[in-house]
Amino acid sequence: MTTDYTVAVLGLGAMGLPMASRLATGLTVHGFDIAPARLSLAEDRGVTPFPSAREAVADADAVLLAVRDQYQLDDVLFGENGIATALRSGSVVILTSTVGTAGIRPVADRLAGHGIDLVDAPLSGGPARAGEGDLLIVVGAAPAAREKAAPVLELLASTLTVVGDNAGDGQALKTVNQLLCGVHIAAAGEALALADALGLDPAKTLEALMGGAAASFMLGNRGPRMLQAYDEEGAEVLSALDIFVKDMGIVGDAARRLGLPTPVAAAAEQLYLSGKAQGLGSRDDSSVIRAVAPERRHG
Repeated sequence: MTTDYTVAVLGLGAMGLPMASRLATGLTVHGFDIAPARLSLAEDRGVTPFPSAREAVADADAVLLAVRDQYQLDDVLFGENGIATALRSGSVVILTSTVGTAGIRPVADRLAGHGIDLVDAPLSGGPARAGEGDLLIVVGAAPAAREKAAPVLELLASTLTVVGDNAGDGQALKTVNQLLCGVHIAAAGEALALADALGLDPAKTLEALMGGAAASFMLGNRGPRMLQAYDEEGAEVLSALDIFVKDMGIVGDAARRLGLPTPVAAAAEQLYLSGKAQGLGSRDDSSVIRAVAPERRHG
């Protein structure tokens, strides 16, 4: 273990806990979560638990943040119990969430006023990959900030791509990525719903499609889970539908600011919103097929 480098992981949920566990294989890791059970699990995996976020970050070289949106980011850093004033000068905040480009520069500027760097590092990959250090991470940050964050990023990522020297560059590429992912998942849902409506066996249809030009990563990954979407419990939740409600909203906001038409992304966003309205927000995003066809017609 590299005891002279400490990273604080705030939030030990589905992604935070495996990331903290992975980091504990090579670094000193401090952890905080509002749920005592998650703190206990983290302690069992080599993470030192703390009773508050401010205490967890006080002596850290880096802080790993996984928040839901811009509001949570601002609150964690600058709210009533915000950590910005508890961080030591010269440390670095690593933002792994997708929050969009609009508010990142102001956050980076406020942190810089405290002598703290922001590394914009949104990631892709589920909990299993996080625990194995097999995440895909895109980074926007100045070279000096990237160097400070390197021990953390190198342990978590199998593919680490630097897309620019400014905070916000990582968010920009992740926004483009989420446009494609969101559209591909929605299209897969429509295709398999159409196959069912035409009386085809969805499983055989999926197998046939994956053998030809229509194949895609999202069809191959989400397709089998879409076949479980009509079951009472649905597919295991690896990525909640609510995430794409948020992310496609980020895509739409970015496009509108730029005056860029994105009609396909807008249509996909409506499917996710429809799924949320049907009560599917906490289900796996493969359940978007039920926003197209609420009931299976055959089988």
